[in-house]
Amino acid sequence: MFQDILDFLMKFGPWGLFIHAFADAVIFPIPAFFLQVSLSMLNPSNALWLATAGFIGCLLGTPLGYLIGKVLGKSVLYKLLKTKWIDAATNMFNKNGEAAIMIGSFTPIPFKVFTILSGCLNFPLWRLMVYAALGRATKFYVVGILFYLYGRSAEGMVKDVSMYIALIAVPIISAVIYFNRRRKRKRSLALEQQEDAVEPSAAPSAGQPPVKQKGLEQTSDQTPSV
Repeated sequence: MFQDILDFLMKFGPWGLFIHAFADAVIFPIPAFFLQVSLSMLNPSNALWLATAGFIGCLLGTPLGYLIGKVLGKSVLYKLLKTKWIDAATNMFNKNGEAAIMIGSFTPIPFKVFTILSGCLNFPLWRLMVYAALGRATKFYVVGILFYLYGRSAEGMVKDVSMYIALIAVPIISAVIYFNRRRKRKRSLALEQQEDAVEPSAAPSAGQPPVKQKGLEQTSDQTPSV
């Protein structure tokens, strides 16, 4: 059935890939990568336009996948997707935090797992969009550039493209996020230290007489002037 859908979408060229990429971020179980490769094989000179169509479609579908997870909860994942995909994505979130979204862009796990799971976990939508844009742009355009430069001979190159991208990009992404968090922690600690240094004046200690204010008190033996 799914192959019939792919064959149907191929008839529409870039628009078919746009629809596939949109659905890939929401509910469709087959990654848009496969249709992108098939269409790029037919017309390699059109590969960059195909990459753009797929990228835009994915970005537009991402908020819808997020909304499904936020409204329906995690139980919807187990009804729509394979348990092994959900468990793998959950482990990636637990180990890598927000970096899991970009890492997930390069894995065989369908991207909708990460969009829906982000909604279930109440992950900020704007961050999801930023990481999705970075990760999916890399995936779509690396494939597109390879076909544009090498033509049909790029078919063998893109088979393991996700693995190669992950090997290069994941360590870099993880390092950037780690040092960014470290910088934020240092800044937060410095602000706390400044707040502790600027404390309100302490109350008078026990046994210390209060300071009298001039003009507010008079002694009882003072005689008013005539």
